[in-house]
Amino acid sequence: MTYKASVLIPAYNEADRIGDTIKGMKDITEIDEIIVVNDGSTDDTVEKAKKAGAKIVNMKNNLGKGTALKEGLKYVKNDIIVFLDADIGLTSREVKKLLLPVINNEADVTVAKFPKINIKSGFGVVKKLAKKGVKALTGCEFESALSGQRAFKKEVLEGIKKFHKGYGIEVGMTIDILKKGYKIKEVEVNMTHAVTLRDIKGFIHRGRQFFDILKVLLYKSIKKD
Repeated sequence: MTYKASVLIPAYNEADRIGDTIKGMKDITEIDEIIVVNDGSTDDTVEKAKKAGAKIVNMKNNLGKGTALKEGLKYVKNDIIVFLDADIGLTSREVKKLLLPVINNEADVTVAKFPKINIKSGFGVVKKLAKKGVKALTGCEFESALSGQRAFKKEVLEGIKKFHKGYGIEVGMTIDILKKGYKIKEVEVNMTHAVTLRDIKGFIHRGRQFFDILKVLLYKSIKKD
């Protein structure tokens, strides 16, 4: 059987990079559908995405990544689904490394493990929180809980009850997948995305990440689902 994949890209004001993110996948034969979920963008994200060949799902308001992905899932046609961030540019060509283990039934889910970068950005606090939270709630060591680059068998996504809002979606999803006993594999990729620097904007971003992830971890520890 020949498997094909659908790619979902949630995007909010990503006009500068969305075109390259889509173009980077043009020669990946396993992908026959790219859907950009426009999460209330106010720039020309939609026009750039259309020009690059993507289908568009429009949301009137900016409701966040989790809501955007959940909405996009209503429109996919394939049994293998990829989530990608809009800002990875031409390094999206590396997505094939995520696809093959799922297509070959070596894993139910793959998650991109990015290379270390030399630029000083964050202080690692958010990453440590995510890693320790996943370990505490599942017993599993997992390095890439924050990564938004993932490939899934559709059945895995159908079994996830809650798509958390904000920056906690990936951590919540990782915990759910591990608890359900699915085989999840971290895959090293040569992807890059926009770096959050050590400036005021960066501190605000990481603060939001930290508290969103903390809320998800507290929810999971209480709900036990």
